[in-house]
Amino acid sequence: MSTPTDIRVLKRDGSLTPYDGAEVATSIADAARGLDDAVTQAVQLRSEVEITLFDGISTSQLDEAVIQVALGNVKDDPAFDTIAARLLTKHLYKQVFGDTHDLFGDGAPETVRALHVEHFPGCIERGVASGLLDTRLAEMFDLPALASALRPERDDLLRYIGVQTMRNRYLLQGEGRQVLEVPQFFWMRVAMGLSLNEIDPTATALGFYEAMSRLRYLAAGSTLVNAGTAYAQLSNCFVMQMEDDIEHIAKSVRDVMWLTKGTGGIGLSVSKLRSEGSPIRSNNTTSTGPIPFMHTIDSTLRAVSRGGKKFGALCFYMENWHLDFPQFLDLRQNSGDPYRRTRTANTAVWISDEFMARVAADDYWYLFDPLEVDDLTELYGAEFSARYREYVAMAEAGELRRFVKVKAREQYTSILVTLQTTSHPWLTWKDAINTRALNDNTGTIHLSNLCTEICLPQDRDSIAVCNLASVNLSRHLIGDEGALGIDWDGLADTVRTAVRQLDNLVDITISSVYEAETANRDNRAVGLGVMGFTDILERLGHPYDSEESYALIDQITEFVSWHAIDASCDLAAERGAYPNFQGSGWSKGLVPIDTLDRLERDRGISVDVDRTVRLDWDHLRARVAGGVRNATLMAVAPTASIGLVAGTTPGLDPQFSQIFSRATSSGKFLEVNRNLVADLKRLGLWEAKRGDLLRAQGDLAKVDGIPEELRRTYRTSFQVDPASFLHVAARAQKWIDQAISRNIYLADRNVSTMVDLYQLAWRMGVKTTYYLHMMPRHTAEQSTVAVNKSADLAGASSGRRRGFGSRPAAATVAAPVASAAVAAPALLPVVGSAITLEVEVDETGCPVDPQERLQCESCQ
Repeated sequence: MSTPTDIRVLKRDGSLTPYDGAEVATSIADAARGLDDAVTQAVQLRSEVEITLFDGISTSQLDEAVIQVALGNVKDDPAFDTIAARLLTKHLYKQVFGDTHDLFGDGAPETVRALHVEHFPGCIERGVASGLLDTRLAEMFDLPALASALRPERDDLLRYIGVQTMRNRYLLQGEGRQVLEVPQFFWMRVAMGLSLNEIDPTATALGFYEAMSRLRYLAAGSTLVNAGTAYAQLSNCFVMQMEDDIEHIAKSVRDVMWLTKGTGGIGLSVSKLRSEGSPIRSNNTTSTGPIPFMHTIDSTLRAVSRGGKKFGALCFYMENWHLDFPQFLDLRQNSGDPYRRTRTANTAVWISDEFMARVAADDYWYLFDPLEVDDLTELYGAEFSARYREYVAMAEAGELRRFVKVKAREQYTSILVTLQTTSHPWLTWKDAINTRALNDNTGTIHLSNLCTEICLPQDRDSIAVCNLASVNLSRHLIGDEGALGIDWDGLADTVRTAVRQLDNLVDITISSVYEAETANRDNRAVGLGVMGFTDILERLGHPYDSEESYALIDQITEFVSWHAIDASCDLAAERGAYPNFQGSGWSKGLVPIDTLDRLERDRGISVDVDRTVRLDWDHLRARVAGGVRNATLMAVAPTASIGLVAGTTPGLDPQFSQIFSRATSSGKFLEVNRNLVADLKRLGLWEAKRGDLLRAQGDLAKVDGIPEELRRTYRTSFQVDPASFLHVAARAQKWIDQAISRNIYLADRNVSTMVDLYQLAWRMGVKTTYYLHMMPRHTAEQSTVAVNKSADLAGASSGRRRGFGSRPAAATVAAPVASAAVAAPALLPVVGSAITLEVEVDETGCPVDPQERLQCESCQ
C-alpha cells in the first residue's frame, strides 16, 4: 500500500505533482463547515481517503475518492451526506469556473459568490452562441442584475442525491456530457425560460428564481430539462385516443414518436379499436384487434429513446367491457407470444361505476366489440349504465353479433391478480373522473396519463396537454422543533408564483404535434401538486395512518386549491379566461368540492369522505363564474425525481424504509431518514441504536428501547394501515380538479384484501390509483457492517478482487454508491456494503425503485 508521501496526483494539464494532504484536509473542512463535530469529521475523512490513494491518481479521481468516503459514513450520521453534497457541488464549480486556487483553497462564501456573478452572463452568452439556449435569454434580460441576485449559499439546501440527480438529468451539458452550469445558474436559466412572455422578464425571472432556488416548488422534469433551451418542449403530459381507422392509427404512431422525442409522458386509449376478428368491410377481411398495434407502439417507444438515456414513456388504457380485454390483461406477462406483449409501455384499466355495482351485486359483466357499441366510449355515469344495459338486453336477444358473458367478480379478481403479479393494469375510475370534471364542456375524458394524475378530455382533433409543478411542503414549516407549524402566508405566495409560472409555460412551450399545440392553448390546463407530505408529518409527529394526518392533508390541499384557483382568476382578469371557458363548470360558479354531490347523485350512493370546509368558497364561486385562466389547476404527480432534488419525500407517499440503499439512474445511494435521526438524537438514542437499526434493515419496529410514539410516527409504507393511503387520497381528492398519482403498498398477497381496498377507493371517490407494491417483491439483504483490517490487507496482498473493494474496520462504511459525476478508475477502492435493498430491475437494467419510477421523467 502506498503512503501519502509516495503519491503523485495527475493534474488536468498532464503534469504530476505530489499529493497535498493539507489541501485535501482544507477542502473537507470547508465542506464540513457549520456541522456538529466538523473537525472530527474532517480528520476522519482525510485519514480514510488516504487509504484509498494510488500513485498517478487524477484530480477527478481524487475528488471522487473524497466524496465516496464521505458517503460511506452516512449510516453513522447524515451530516456526512451534507459533506458529500458540498464536495460534489464544488466539483461542479471546478468544471464550470475552472480549478482556481482561491475557490478551492479557502472556499470562502464571498469568493464563491463573486465567481457566480462573474461567470453567469458569459455562461448564458456561450449557451446562446452554441445553439443550446434560446437567443432571447441574451437579448431580453438584464444579465448583470440576474447574476447579482444569485445565491450560491442555497446550494446547501441540496442533498448529495439531489446534486447528483440535478447533474445527471437537468443541468445543461455540452459535448462529452461536460456540465455547463452550476445549480444556481440552472435555477436562474429555468426561471428565465419561463419568463419570456412577461412585460418585465427580468423582474419575473427574479421572482421565479427566489421560489425555486429555495426549493419551495419545482417544475416537472420536462420543464426543468428544456426551459430556456433552443428546443423548449416544456409540457409534461400528453393524453390521446386512438381512433378506429388505419389512418389515425398510423398518425398515432407518428405522434407517439414525436412526443417521445420531446420527453413527454403519454397516455393512449385503445378502447375504440375494434376487437380481433371483427369485420373490415373495405377489404372483406377481419381485424387483428388492438393488441398488435399496441406492440408496434411499444417497439416505437424503444426505438425513440428519450435523450438517448432511456426508453419512451407511455401507458395504454382500455375499458374493461372491450372484447379483447382478457388479452389486454396479459400484455405485461413475462411468458407468451412476445408479439402480443408490451415490455416498455404500462397499462391501466378504465372502470365504470356500472362494473363496480355489478361486482358488488355478484352480477354478470358483458364484453362487446366496439364496432357494435361505438357510443359507449363517449358515455359515462348514469348515461353509460343505461346504454350498457340496453346492449346487454340486445346481446341476450341475439341482436349483437359478438359478445362474451362473465361474472363481474371473476373479471375483477383477474384484474387484481394480474396487478399483483405484473404491477399492471393500474385501476382508474372513468365515472368519478368525468362526473367530477369542471372542464366537461369540451368532451368526454377517455383516459388518464402515464402516472394517472391527469384528467383532460381529448378526441380525434385534440391531444390533451397538461403542465406540472409541485409545491415542496417541507420548505413551508416554520417555528422551532416541537413547535412547528405551516407557514400559510409563505405557502400562499408559493402557490400563486407557481400558477403564474405554469400559465407562462403554456405560451412559451412548443410542440411537434399540432393537435397538442391547439389543445394546450385552448385549455391552458395546469396541474399544481404537492410533495413532502410524509416529511412534514414526521417533523410534526403525526403517524401517516392517523386522523391528524388525514385532517392535515385535507387542510393543506384545500388551501393550495383555493389559492391556485384564486390566482387563476387574477390571471384571467389580467390576460383573459381560457378560450374554452364558456360552458364549463367554472363558468357556472362551481369549484371542485361541489362535484362530490354531483357524483353522489349520479351513483345513487354516498361518497364516503369527510366534507369539512375551512375557507370562504362562496367568494371563490363568484370569482370563477367571471373567468379562470386555466381549465384545470391541480394534479398530484409522483415527483420521484424532483423529490430527490427537493430533498423530500415524493408526492403523498409514506417512507419506504428508514435506512435503505436507493438504486436510481444516477447511481446507488444510502438513504437515511434525517427526521428519525434528529428525533433519536434529541432523545439521546441515536448512538446507541443506529447499529440495531442497521441490523433491522431500517425497521424501527425491530429495535428495542424505542418510544412507542416514535414507532408509530416512523412506520413505513408496508407497516401503515393500507386503508390510510386511500383516506389521505380521498381527503385531498375532494379539493383537486384532476387526480392523484396514488401508490399503494401491501404487506401480503391476500387477494381479498386487495378487493376490499380497491372497492374502498371507489366508494371514497378516489379517481385513480398508480403502482401497487407488494412486500414479498422487495427483499433486503444484510451484509457485513465492518471489514476486518487484516483480512483486507491479506486480500490485497494476494491480488484478489474484492467486489467494490474493502475498507479497514476503523473506517466502517455503508452501501456502495456509484457516481456518474466523475468516472472512478477500475482500481480505485470505493466503499463496501453495510445494507443493500435489492429492488426489481427491468430487462434494460433500469432500477424499478418503489420511490423512483424511472419510466415517467415528465411527471417526476
